[in-house]
Amino acid sequence: MLVSLVVVLILSVVGYFLGDAIIKDMQGLFIKAGLFGKDLNKKEETKIPESLGVVCGAVYLTIMFICIPFPFVDNLLDPHFNHLGYLQYFCSALLSICCMIFFGFADDVLNLRWRHKLTLPTMASLPLLMIYFVSGGSTTVVLPLPLRPLLGQTLYIGILYYIYMGMLAVFCTNSINILAGINGVEVGQSIVIATSVLLYLMIELVRQICCFEQYIMSACIIMPFIAVAMALYKHNRYPSKVFVGDTFCYFAGMTFAVSGILGHFSKTLLLFFIPQVLNFIYSTPQLFGLMPCPRHRLPKLNRTTGLLEMSRATFKTSDLPTLGQLVFKLFVLLKLIDVEEKENGEVSINNLTIINFVLKIVGPTHEATLTHYIILTQVLSSVLAFAIRYGLSYLFYLPSLE
Repeated sequence: MLVSLVVVLILSVVGYFLGDAIIKDMQGLFIKAGLFGKDLNKKEETKIPESLGVVCGAVYLTIMFICIPFPFVDNLLDPHFNHLGYLQYFCSALLSICCMIFFGFADDVLNLRWRHKLTLPTMASLPLLMIYFVSGGSTTVVLPLPLRPLLGQTLYIGILYYIYMGMLAVFCTNSINILAGINGVEVGQSIVIATSVLLYLMIELVRQICCFEQYIMSACIIMPFIAVAMALYKHNRYPSKVFVGDTFCYFAGMTFAVSGILGHFSKTLLLFFIPQVLNFIYSTPQLFGLMPCPRHRLPKLNRTTGLLEMSRATFKTSDLPTLGQLVFKLFVLLKLIDVEEKENGEVSINNLTIINFVLKIVGPTHEATLTHYIILTQVLSSVLAFAIRYGLSYLFYLPSLE
């Protein structure tokens, strides 16, 4: 299986240069097809091609299709290697990723509503979940140490496990999609998460405690993603020459989800999503209608200074539902929002995203610097995730069963 990692690494390097070349070549084609937008955070109104995440997805899938035979060649004479099981899981993972890329591109073209965005990842995860079901995949979970005196070491949860895996796919895709809006932030955070996942897998492979084949498979899924994402980041970082679209966010999220599911490290995977979890919690009042939610919550450009400032939502607190009023008062008490009171009885608050919250702390900031702040936050969160995983997990799980 280690030979497979070397082959995938080589193909990933090829994928980086291939993705870079194709993105350069196809920018004009996307503009001619009407797939372009204007950067709202720039003074110039240049047409910028959108949905270039689909190009990365196509290059990624090509690399992965080429990689399919190598684990079989690597383990041809190993009677203990489950060739059919590997093929089932690997191909179902690729099918789920392929479906997610297709749905993401459809979202970019058709501009689907949020209720559709929540169902698409569930639909795309079906190939993996169905193969997991028909192949007799385990739906038993290892319980934390404090619960074992009451419920035992493991607990069979049946269909709830499939619901959990489907929800994991929904969260991974949409959490990246809502932490967006400035050049390079979607791809940058994805590269940090993917690199953290790959580092975790390498550590576990060296430790050789369990799940060796599953970790190899997950690593083979993650390495090409890092390569094509880096190629896309080269063109999407400030000043952005291309937009990644919802296609990339869905593609990235589903890649992380299938990697975590196949590698049996979904709990650890969520540790690498700490900023996304916090962003989702912070955004909840607007996402669920407790406070007004504008269509675009990205920071706004001050055309005089050239710096980004917090975007805002304006409303009357008396118009909020009871729960919304309570949340508003709590956020004010905790100083989580910037409030400006207007003469007509309305209040103006910053839109509830981590990006706007960073601007609340540091003040008006250049877009490139703001992106670096968000990516640095992601890096520090990954450091915290590793500290929790290897420093505190012994309080909840035995090393051999994590």
